[in-house]
Amino acid sequence: MTALFVPDGLDGERLDVAAARMTGLSRSRLVELLDAGGIVVNGQQAVKASLRVAAGDLVDIALDEARPPVSRIHPALADGLGIVHQDDDLVVVDKPAGVAAHPSLGWDGPDVLGHLAAAGITVATSGPPERAGIVQRLDVGTSGLMVVARSEAAYSVLKQAFRDRRVDKEYQALAQGHPDPASGTIDAPIGRHPGSDWKFAVTSDGRPSITHYATVEAFRYASLLAVRLETGRTHQIRVHLAAVRHPLVGDPLYGGDPVLAARLGLERQWLHAVRLAFTHPVTGDPVEFVSQPSADLRRALAVLQAET
Repeated sequence: MTALFVPDGLDGERLDVAAARMTGLSRSRLVELLDAGGIVVNGQQAVKASLRVAAGDLVDIALDEARPPVSRIHPALADGLGIVHQDDDLVVVDKPAGVAAHPSLGWDGPDVLGHLAAAGITVATSGPPERAGIVQRLDVGTSGLMVVARSEAAYSVLKQAFRDRRVDKEYQALAQGHPDPASGTIDAPIGRHPGSDWKFAVTSDGRPSITHYATVEAFRYASLLAVRLETGRTHQIRVHLAAVRHPLVGDPLYGGDPVLAARLGLERQWLHAVRLAFTHPVTGDPVEFVSQPSADLRRALAVLQAET
């Protein structure tokens, strides 16, 4: 059994949701463990996935039985992943699409942690199993900048900086249509989609989520947006833009038009983390990193610009 304490950010969550976020396991796999008696909360065997947990609760999970096979988590280099910055306390990577942040059940492709291990770059041991050192994640289909802690001190400080919204995160996103107003803020809570374990949605009981956007360039069928996040919910940009009826181009999960995506040669959502700025967790110096959109995204823009 692996003992995990529920962090403040998961206070009041369902047991299956909290355990999924702490371990990286799918909710369906966690329900299987629950049914097999493999989850204990504060010394008592849990029987309901809907049990609400509180910050500080001790959750014991039989993770050894749930870990991916060794062949799945064997470190391997991820094609196209770049090391933007590296020091004793952190490493900043430029992640290509098709690479996960960390290994997990249901994913057998490359991941950032596996790449770093294969490159001989050690990371902090803090954090849930399978995602030690991870303080920020990008979706598999999202490219761009991501920071990983290398020292335990950096992990603690960076996690708190993300919670306190002291990290400046800027993205570029290609949204279908033309948002009105052209610049604005989407302030809407995000929670699990009531009909799908794999999706998120704007829900009345979701967690506070704030997205700022500004139109950079308008095309005939889409708009290039500069997006800044105050919060960092899973799929936040994708969910918020879909909620205002302007889903990301190339994102069929949240309503993107597959015909438009095919015409632009896109096989994933048009979303790139272009800028990451924060105070270095150990030196206290301000640091800033910038990444240009990848080749597939630039090609899609070129098609739109030629049609305008």
